[in-house]
Amino acid sequence: KLDSELETKIEEASAKNTNLEDAKNQIKAGNKIIGTSEVTGPGITITLTDSKLDASSVLDASSLIVHNLDIYYIINELKNAGAEAISVNEQRVVPTTSIECGGNIITVNGQKIGSPFVIKAIGLPENLANLNRAGGYLSYMKSASIGVDLKKSNNITIPKYSGIINYKYAKSVEEK
Repeated sequence: KLDSELETKIEEASAKNTNLEDAKNQIKAGNKIIGTSEVTGPGITITLTDSKLDASSVLDASSLIVHNLDIYYIINELKNAGAEAISVNEQRVVPTTSIECGGNIITVNGQKIGSPFVIKAIGLPENLANLNRAGGYLSYMKSASIGVDLKKSNNITIPKYSGIINYKYAKSVEEK
């Protein structure tokens, strides 16, 4: 509700003053960058599922499930491939996002999620889909019997971050 009220006030103020139009556009661009606005565009969807193998058939049963580090590695590869926005099970990845492991449940931004894990990324689909290359992390996961499905799309929507970004220690440097 507050977001809607703020947007209305910004629209009213910029409609009366053309100088504020640039400021409004800068705010919108900044919100896209920090993740506080919903975004859409071309990209990929990666779906990860825990292995269907019988746990008694392997020495380490934990090797059959998707872990928080797997999600971290994929997010890092997506960033390196030029992803402009990323989400995990509809949780927007922002600089303060935490991804924690709790057995076969992973917590992202404080929300508990389980398999399947759906990672969406907006960017050039051909570059992002290169994560599926031989020797990449997704091929490693496939070799560990983790289910991996990657699809390109021209229409990916990633929700805005719904939490509060609060920097207690980082302060802006005043320009002179």
